[in-house]
Amino acid sequence: MKSTLKAKLIQHLLKNKKDGGFTLIELLVVIIIIGILAAIALPAFLNQANRARQSEATTYIGSINRAQQAYRLENRTFANEISLLGLGIQTSTEFYNYTKPALITGGTLSNSIFSSASPKDEALLGYTGATYILQDDRGNATTTALLCIAASPNTTPTVGISNPASRTTSVTAQLAKSPDCKS
Repeated sequence: MKSTLKAKLIQHLLKNKKDGGFTLIELLVVIIIIGILAAIALPAFLNQANRARQSEATTYIGSINRAQQAYRLENRTFANEISLLGLGIQTSTEFYNYTKPALITGGTLSNSIFSSASPKDEALLGYTGATYILQDDRGNATTTALLCIAASPNTTPTVGISNPASRTTSVTAQLAKSPDCKS
């Protein structure tokens, strides 16, 4: 075969290949790859959305705890209404209901206050915050705050503080990720 004929044959074959587009096999491979990536990414994306919603509760309960400490410093008692704290926090949002702070004045939970964020969505975690007075062995008192996170979705941890008037205070929370919630 002459070289010019070979060149024309190769040009003709290349021209036909350019006009052909993608084959069915190539398209199926691309669709399968996109499907696999979507199957991996979708659960991670949905989990991130719930984490963003839960960050509202951690922020609100943390703010309530800090405001309770400041309020106690100024007024010698804890606030029994969120509105008294001056935070502008609503008691109900799209994803959580925030309980009225429960002031405990007697028994082993003396001088303690609790607030909680109860989830409206069954996929979200609940949160409980506690602010209490901690006294050292020399009689010096300070307020301490903690945040407990539920161990499973759609639950709110219940917090118990034993012996809050001493430096040997122990904090336990049923239904929490960590039974001894830390400040």
